Amino acid sequence: MSELTDSEVKAAILSLLEKKGRWGAHYFPLDTMINWLGRKVKRNGKRVDRCIEDLAKEGYILLHKRGNTASLNPSRRQEIVALIRRATGT
Repeated sequence: MSELTDSEVKAAILSLLEKKGRWGAHYFPLDTMINWLGRKVKRNGKRVDRCIEDLAKEGYILLHKRGNTASLNPSRRQEIVALIRRATGT
């Protein structure tokens, strides 16, 4: 299991939300996302949770339902897609 950088963790979060089609009001539970990504990332949920908070501050994701769910910010769609493509190398 290799150690992912914070930017790779953020790209994995954005990629997961994009694959699930979670844009705008169509949100995804954070608990489920942290559990899924915690298997790939060392220091499991705490690091994923911190990266989610960073993405929300940067405006890439929107938090809903008192911060228990998240979705991608549709007004930054092009930036998000470009960031995912750059991180995955496709």
